[in-house]
Amino acid sequence: MNDNTAKTPLVSFIITYHDEPVQWLRECLHSIFALSLPDDEREIILIDDGSELCPLDRIYEQRDAITYLRQRNMGLGVARNTGLTIATGRYIQFIDADDTLIPTGYEHCLDIVRFKQPDVVTFQFSTTEGGVDTPYLFDGPVSGTEYIHNNNLRAAVWGYVFRRGILNSLRFTPGIVHEDEEFTPQLFLRAESVYSTDTSAYYYRQHANSIVHNTGRRAMVKRFADAETIICHLNHLAQTLPVAERTALSRRVAQLTMDHLYNIIMQTQSAHQLETRIARLEKQGLFPLPEKGYTAKYRLFSKLVRTKTGRRTLLALLPRLKK
Repeated sequence: MNDNTAKTPLVSFIITYHDEPVQWLRECLHSIFALSLPDDEREIILIDDGSELCPLDRIYEQRDAITYLRQRNMGLGVARNTGLTIATGRYIQFIDADDTLIPTGYEHCLDIVRFKQPDVVTFQFSTTEGGVDTPYLFDGPVSGTEYIHNNNLRAAVWGYVFRRGILNSLRFTPGIVHEDEEFTPQLFLRAESVYSTDTSAYYYRQHANSIVHNTGRRAMVKRFADAETIICHLNHLAQTLPVAERTALSRRVAQLTMDHLYNIIMQTQSAHQLETRIARLEKQGLFPLPEKGYTAKYRLFSKLVRTKTGRRTLLALLPRLKK
């Protein structure tokens, strides 16, 4: 029977899970239940991306309040796409199962959602459990295009809550690493109203099993290849956009290219690898980096990486600075 009195949830929380410790999953769920949202304003979707063991029997007290779907292991992007297919809420919040929301900070974001009805609310994260004290202030609204043009966009999709209606056909590309880098700028370009707050609303748990800590050669090569694919795709997309959107997205492309070259230097410390990747970028019209004053770091790096002497300097200096 259809329940015509059913209320559309305010937020769909999409949790992606793959063999994380169940205690972390419990903590993740508890952080959502700790919010002031009543049951009919909260939708929790747990996507199990082919874990060895189903976690439901070990979250017995919480399982009646969630929608659980188990699929074969197809990667984070596909799991998130599955969650988007199921979601019915007006807004979407992604959460990784090993992380939690910081309830006091996230309540501030919910207040912005309730009273401003924005397309996107961006917030800060903390690597300290419980977060840090921050003033409950916010800026906005600005368009997503203006936000990208004037800010260094943080790609992690768990770093903002967004209105589901602005997605249209946008989804994550399956099978690539750091698919957020491709998804996030396209989402922001669809946003007409973006609010940002310095409140810490998300606890990001740092641990050795995360993708970014995989130092194997095969994983490293895939990260480099996927980064190049994403940069080329966004650059091609930028050329099809009106001037304001093209200018904003071109800034993001330049920053991603800089980050890509920086990671090659730091992870390989190889002049041959750096020259090889630069040659590939040059063929795509992505190198040299545009001479723009985006940030002080960008200005210095783009100037040094432009010449072989500068690249030798970066190869010698950057790994030592990191230590």
